[in-house]
Amino acid sequence: MSAPFGRSVRAEWIKLRSLRSTWYTVAGLFVVGLGITALSMNAAAREYATEPGWDPTGRSLTSYIVAQLVIGVLGILVVTSEFATGLMRTSLLATPRRHRLLAAKVVVAAAVAVVAGQVLMFAAFFTGQAVLSAQEVPHAAIGDPGVLPAVTGGGLYLAAIALLAVGLGTLVRATAGALAILVGIVFLVPALAGLFPAWLQGIFFYWPTLGAAAIFKTVPDPTFPHPWLNLAGLCVGVAVVLAAAFAVFRRRDV
Repeated sequence: MSAPFGRSVRAEWIKLRSLRSTWYTVAGLFVVGLGITALSMNAAAREYATEPGWDPTGRSLTSYIVAQLVIGVLGILVVTSEFATGLMRTSLLATPRRHRLLAAKVVVAAAVAVVAGQVLMFAAFFTGQAVLSAQEVPHAAIGDPGVLPAVTGGGLYLAAIALLAVGLGTLVRATAGALAILVGIVFLVPALAGLFPAWLQGIFFYWPTLGAAAIFKTVPDPTFPHPWLNLAGLCVGVAVVLAAAFAVFRRRDV
């Protein structure tokens, strides 16, 4: 049983790495992420004296705001690229068990997103702290309290967003549609959070860019005091979306 699944995973990895869009997206993730880090840290260096609760680590990781969309595109393309080209029918002929095919895609997407997310977060942290150090602004070291959990937690956050994108891509089957929903989830809904009724406010404790994003900070946020619990809640939500994607993928015609 494990050997066929292993072959499915290898096949999905070959397909993903053979797409030029994959490498363009990964390159864009690092160029945009580190570019935003350098620019934002230059601005932060001028503001730290008047900013209460100075958090150099959290500041250096703010590139996640854009990075989550870029890595989300990668997660979406894992599925929608095959729907767009018609290759999904060929994939299903090679792997008739649909749950196995989608599981292989999830495994590959998770592996790529974890590696890319962690590398980006560590690179953003060291880049940001180097900028602060050059300007003689208080900065952090990787061994300082709370820094390593924030950096590694940030990589896990990005991986969760990538898997959310895989689920959305499976449900919608179109890159533009899935991306529009992802933008709504990470930007639009949080921006309109204050308009939601009180009985729905609790959901924002786990929402991307709100509660779950507290994982990027080393200075405690009184609104979201349990960042790892918030991140776990986000992962539960992603698991629900993936479960729905598996259910729909198994029953729907291509």
